[in-house]
Amino acid sequence: MRTRSTTRKPVLSPLVLPDLDRGVHGDLGPHEHVEGLRLEDADLSGADLTGLTLTECELLGVTAHTTALTSARLVETRIDRLNAPVLDATRSTWRDVELTGSRIGALDIYDASVTSTRISGCKLDWINLRSSHLEDVLFEDCTIGELDLSGVHAKRVAFIDCRTGSLALAHAQLQDVDLRGLEMGSIGNLEGMAGATLDAQQVTALAPALATHLGVRIED
Repeated sequence: MRTRSTTRKPVLSPLVLPDLDRGVHGDLGPHEHVEGLRLEDADLSGADLTGLTLTECELLGVTAHTTALTSARLVETRIDRLNAPVLDATRSTWRDVELTGSRIGALDIYDASVTSTRISGCKLDWINLRSSHLEDVLFEDCTIGELDLSGVHAKRVAFIDCRTGSLALAHAQLQDVDLRGLEMGSIGNLEGMAGATLDAQQVTALAPALATHLGVRIED
């Protein structure tokens, strides 16, 4: 009999949006509260959207190069086909968000709160999640060049069919973080992996690095 995993999965509900009004890029501005808006094929590059709140919104095919989303709030919002070579979302809040089919170069999302969020079919060169709070987050079919989870507090986070070239975990605090679906290259700060779930193949691959980290000498 196969042993059932004791790792708890992210708790996510389907995102169901109401009928939305069609908007234009001028509808978004710093510290504004926007609700029930669909924005398609807009160019938000260079826009200052600091403190913006989006509730029950949909962004489709939007370009957001060097857009400032510092301290923004995204709630019950779907983002599809986002193109953002550089995106600043530091200290932002993401709750009940779907990010799909997007191409992001450098994503600064440190000191942020990301909950009940699904990130699917995305390619990201670098994600800086340092000191962020993650809860009920699912990454699916994503390619991530560098994933920085240093100092995160993460609970019920999972990866499915994902790959990353490097993973940083300095001072991370993990609980029910399922890395079995994440193909990992180099890993920094192995002590931060406590609380993660790995499969047997991953543990075998990590054995030399773990031995070095623990000061264990392996001899035949």
